[in-house]
Amino acid sequence: MAQKNRRTFLADVGRGMLAGSLGTALSTDLGISPVQADQEKQRLTFGNLEPLVSMMQETSLDKLQKTVVEKIRTGTDLKSLIAAGTLANARSFGGHDYIGFHTFMALAPALDMSQRLPNELKALPVLKVLYRNTERIHAFGGSAKDSLLPIVSKGNIERADGPSLREATRAGDQDKAEQILAAMSNQPRGEMFNHVQYAVQDSTNVHRVVLAWLAVDLVGEQNAELLLRQSVRFCTDSSKSRIKRKQPEPALWTTIPKLIDQHKLQGNSFGKRKGDDQWVEDMAFTIFTSQQDVATDAIAECIAEGFDLESISESISLAANLQLLHDPGRSKYVSHDKIVGSVHGDSVGVHASDAANAWRNIARVSNDRNAIVSLLLATYHSAGMRKGMTREQWPLKDEAVERLDKADEVLAVIDKAVRAKDQALAGAAVERYHELGGNEKPVFDLMLRFATSEDGALHAEKFYRTVTEEFATTRKSLRWRQLVGLARVSASEFGTKSPGYREACSLLKVKI
Repeated sequence: MAQKNRRTFLADVGRGMLAGSLGTALSTDLGISPVQADQEKQRLTFGNLEPLVSMMQETSLDKLQKTVVEKIRTGTDLKSLIAAGTLANARSFGGHDYIGFHTFMALAPALDMSQRLPNELKALPVLKVLYRNTERIHAFGGSAKDSLLPIVSKGNIERADGPSLREATRAGDQDKAEQILAAMSNQPRGEMFNHVQYAVQDSTNVHRVVLAWLAVDLVGEQNAELLLRQSVRFCTDSSKSRIKRKQPEPALWTTIPKLIDQHKLQGNSFGKRKGDDQWVEDMAFTIFTSQQDVATDAIAECIAEGFDLESISESISLAANLQLLHDPGRSKYVSHDKIVGSVHGDSVGVHASDAANAWRNIARVSNDRNAIVSLLLATYHSAGMRKGMTREQWPLKDEAVERLDKADEVLAVIDKAVRAKDQALAGAAVERYHELGGNEKPVFDLMLRFATSEDGALHAEKFYRTVTEEFATTRKSLRWRQLVGLARVSASEFGTKSPGYREACSLLKVKI
């Protein structure tokens, strides 16, 4: 059977027509081998990739980058290294560790970033996240403390579908949830993904949805269950925490079904009606300024009126971008790299943008039911944040920048503004650069260097890819807002080099 390209794969998952063949172009290129269970050690192993996976877990941190660079020089490609890092992460953390699953979410974006860099720099973002990955694995207990072990089937599962999986995760019953997932192993992989969405959709937690999307983005034909287990375990952990704290059931458990019933969306699908520029901008502003119930109702009505998925998801993405552009920044000092006024890392705007991007992607590849619920949840997450936001319209204007009439001069200002941590000037300069007709590639290339070198409080890689994807799928009249937001975040995060970055540059003989 010929390998499918990524576009065909995504369409097939959405139709639920893959018969044991889930995987993106990335995953098939990665050559991820089937998961095997080492019964003697009760450990998951990964065929031909096992030596690389073990290396990621067992190599001491002071030797890791030298070992990885030597692997590159002797022919190991970056995709294989990312594959090994992904499987080492999954086996070590299984979706249970905060820094661990954040690092998982940085792996695929780091590979994306490497493909945009010149040859001599391609390895840098990969080395950066692999260093973070192994550092956290050692802190978590190393190879002696695997979180994901083989599932021993108990053969007592009556139903293996989305609602039953959701019931188990809501109860915080990890064993039952994993048994249900394992019972789905004979189903088409795209169908398994759609079932898992029932559990994922129980909360608007950004990590919940991004983890689920990136599992699809990296999963191989024989590894769908392995990486989706992380999402199931994350969902179960969240329920356990809620139950332990005696917190009420989330309001969206009733809000979303009510909207689906009210607007007769059950069994419905997206129409083909396209919103014009003004419609998209107005809907984005409605989401940004409205309370969650009001905004979500407005989007449900748009679906009922036959608007297409891309127009609706575009407005949600731009609403999330408004959260970033209007954010006054942190009101108090959190740490040396999260100072007053900063907007990078786990800020409301970055989280909203990453979540909107993940839900938009999930909606594109899911069945109709999951696509509709995904966009309602994306709206629910991006709305109701107006309190505390600045009223002044971004990007802020700068008189000195406004006097410049050459794009190259403005590009230099953008560079200096980011290095000076001047968020307002960085945003204003990107807007001026656009007004002068500058091409987006030099700005993206500049921001890519910063996303590679700076720590970014665990979010630099993921947010860079969010912006590149949203810029590419947003209409020309509105897309530059995404790049303004990236410039602001880059200025906010500048000044804290990623651990291992300087060593990586030295090993690759790259000037910092």
